Amino acid sequence: MRSSLKFRQAWLLFIYAATLCHAESAFVPNEASGTVTVIDTATDKPTALIPRQGTMGAKLRGVALDLSGKTLFVVDAIGNVVLVVDTATGTVKKTFTNIVSAEGIQLAPDGKTVTVCAERSNEAIFIDVASLTEKFRVKIQGNNPEHCVYSPNGKLLLTSNEESQSIDIIDVAARKSIATVKTAGAPRGMGFLPDGSAVYVADETPGTVDVVDTATWKVVKTIPIGVRPAGITVRADGLRVYATAGGSAAVAVIDPKTNAVVANIPVGTRPWNMAQTANGKKLYVANGRSNDVSVIDTATNKVLATIAVGKTPWGVAVR
Repeated sequence: MRSSLKFRQAWLLFIYAATLCHAESAFVPNEASGTVTVIDTATDKPTALIPRQGTMGAKLRGVALDLSGKTLFVVDAIGNVVLVVDTATGTVKKTFTNIVSAEGIQLAPDGKTVTVCAERSNEAIFIDVASLTEKFRVKIQGNNPEHCVYSPNGKLLLTSNEESQSIDIIDVAARKSIATVKTAGAPRGMGFLPDGSAVYVADETPGTVDVVDTATWKVVKTIPIGVRPAGITVRADGLRVYATAGGSAAVAVIDPKTNAVVANIPVGTRPWNMAQTANGKKLYVANGRSNDVSVIDTATNKVLATIAVGKTPWGVAVR
């Protein structure tokens, strides 16, 4: 009887613990296929394709998930739209139009707003997540914004302006660009340290990453990392910064305490943009030319798995 009771208690504890675990999925936009591959981050196996048949756009780029993981925002650069997708059914429930040649998109830290950067119109477009309505647009000072990233407190939005080789700093409450920062070359991905003290910027043309001090908005360090840097992500604990070097087929690992490259991880061909699991233990890297995703163990800096996806994966969103 006692052993039976212990077994029952252990089983109930297991069920309770399981209910506290959130099964995360990685969503990978396949630019040339016009689809999104869904990957189970527990097994690192594809579980779904959105849409199940056909395509949803001509050139899929940035993706962002709401806090619940139930709604996916997908950029179609050629269609000049942002598609709002129900992740449970894989169906498009709304389309935002007149978003010209967009690329990057990001959810605000509070989860209330998603913002997309339109390259040709030089705008940052703010969308209300709850009502699925456009809130406002901000004209940037630079030219050809590719990525947009929020500061950890959500008060600022940065855009990386490829053609003007600069960053715009947007005051979200004031709804205007308040300053620009010159970068070492064509900027692409960006990532803040968790305390907001610095932002790391991938510079594609010189093969470097700029470190920008947010107290002064000055570049305090330029780090060589390889050929054609593209994506940036910061580990959840802030102890590592990751930068893809597309032409080097590698991910550079930067120690933000010293701003030195401490490792280079070989991945697929033309690694582009990345995302990590909530606990920061896994990093998912979209390899645009080998049509796959590399899964990196951030503790060991080793590739755990390589997952085949669609044609020309652009990036990853995890929730």
